[in-house]
Amino acid sequence: MLDFFTIFSKGGIVLWCFQGAGVTESFTGPVNALIRSVILQERSGNNSYTHEALSLKYKLDNEFELIFVVGFQKILTLTYVDKFIDDIQLHFRDRYKNDLEQKGALKLIQNNFDFDDDFKMLLREAEESSKARSHATMRTFKESEKSQKTVKSMIETKGGEKVKEPGGKKNKNTKKEGKSSSSGPKVVENGNQGLTPEEIIQKKREEFILKRTMVHSKSPKPQKPKEKQMRVWDMGGSSTKEYAIVTKNLACLALRFTMNHCLALFVDFSSKKAGGFGGMFGMLKGLVGSKSLTREDMESVLEKMREHLIAKNVAADISSQLCDSVAKKLEGKVMGTFTTVASTVKQALQDSLVQILQPKRRVDILRDVMEAQSQRRPFVITFCGVNGVGKSTNLAKISFWLIENGFTVLIAACDTFRAGAVEQLRTHQRRLNSLHPPQQHGGRPVVQLYEKGYGKDAAGIAMEAIAYARNQAFDVVLVDTAGRMQDNAPLMTALAKLIAVNMPDLVLFVGEALVGNEAVDQLVKFNQALADHSMSDKPRLIDGIVLTKFDTIDDKVGAAISMTYITGQPIVFVGTGQTYNDLRSLNARAVVSALMKA
Repeated sequence: MLDFFTIFSKGGIVLWCFQGAGVTESFTGPVNALIRSVILQERSGNNSYTHEALSLKYKLDNEFELIFVVGFQKILTLTYVDKFIDDIQLHFRDRYKNDLEQKGALKLIQNNFDFDDDFKMLLREAEESSKARSHATMRTFKESEKSQKTVKSMIETKGGEKVKEPGGKKNKNTKKEGKSSSSGPKVVENGNQGLTPEEIIQKKREEFILKRTMVHSKSPKPQKPKEKQMRVWDMGGSSTKEYAIVTKNLACLALRFTMNHCLALFVDFSSKKAGGFGGMFGMLKGLVGSKSLTREDMESVLEKMREHLIAKNVAADISSQLCDSVAKKLEGKVMGTFTTVASTVKQALQDSLVQILQPKRRVDILRDVMEAQSQRRPFVITFCGVNGVGKSTNLAKISFWLIENGFTVLIAACDTFRAGAVEQLRTHQRRLNSLHPPQQHGGRPVVQLYEKGYGKDAAGIAMEAIAYARNQAFDVVLVDTAGRMQDNAPLMTALAKLIAVNMPDLVLFVGEALVGNEAVDQLVKFNQALADHSMSDKPRLIDGIVLTKFDTIDDKVGAAISMTYITGQPIVFVGTGQTYNDLRSLNARAVVSALMKA
């Protein structure tokens, strides 16, 4: 049933592995994909991952820095896998605890982890328990609770008296009992229901004593206070000796209590000596470290961190997933010396955020353009996004950046819907050429605009522009597209067609830094539309993000986290102003520092 099971360290050393019968393909591909896409990207909030036809479940052991991964066909429904992987982790830890405590990769390589017999035994037990649960027979109707219900049991009652009778008539005896009960105290019948015979006898005895006390209290006899009892607490007269005796007795009583208390502390200390220190020593031990973190320890801190991330404009779902990922990363980990839970969780969250913002692949546009030059073809970049986020403006900024690096640019005006879109690009072309006059470049304009007016097919215009750039030896083609909302199906289909037909080298999504939860919806639906309308098995999705209006958000930089987390793609550029120079690369640590600032 299982394709493979592997145990490896976070350093990449495989300690033990199992491959199912009849499985010929290596499991290194799925495991490497899991490491790249989930573990290195700090997305371990969910313990499952799908790779092609395989479904992978994994568990992190943070105390010994181990990862347990099991893989099986995703068409199968194996209900025992979660418990099975937990059992394997506990069994493996208990058996090889001494070997795992030895630090260093060389020690792990030298150790021999013979775990085959234990694994097969646990797997057999898990499969048998799953079969036993799956073959449970259904209850008959007579065995169900519904069969025990009668009309009498379903009649509504109030205060123990029936409101309605089955026939709909009022009960006269009930009315009379109600009148008589209002005039005198109620006598509750069956008051001893549910009590044991001993409890009933005790209750009767207490009632008898109470009655005798009430009888005798009616005629109390006057009693004179004893002078000796009164003089015991008097400081004068002949009672000095008696007072000294009482004081001595009180002192002895206090001394006895103190000795008993110290003895109890000593016993408590002795009983905990094998497992740890009690009292003050336990408090000091918890302060200086060697405490394994649990989910309960981190719960309150994680909740505060989640609310802080949401306040900084991170999408609510992303905040929850990040906190879950940090909890899994820290659960079972031993805290350092003189560190608190809050500082440990905060540091882990900071590291996770930096890891998310640092892309798994680097987008180096200048290097890619030079590689396209060597192939004698233009490098094509397509810009997409919703309305009004600044696609045309940031396209002009990137044009200026490419010109400054010595490349020629052709702008394809494929926004044939919005009025003034072509004129806006023509204005940018004129201004860029004035900043870099053709006389300085051999009489050839460094920027040209390719446009066919309005109402035309955008995919056809992009194809013609790419062919024109190839013939005229342009280095880069920047394709401007119409803004569209992610819910507009016809326009999303047109965008998917443009990308599928022309196959650009880079697809950039232009988004605002002002959005919060909306960023998640936009990116998910843009990627979904590109995948649904693609004509290839491996569709082109969004390759990078341009984050605009970054200068208007102060420290609410959460949109950068949301967009990167959803797509797994890097933020290529950040727009920080209105001029052509206001284009920056993202500094991940600066963004995280602003995000974590109180």
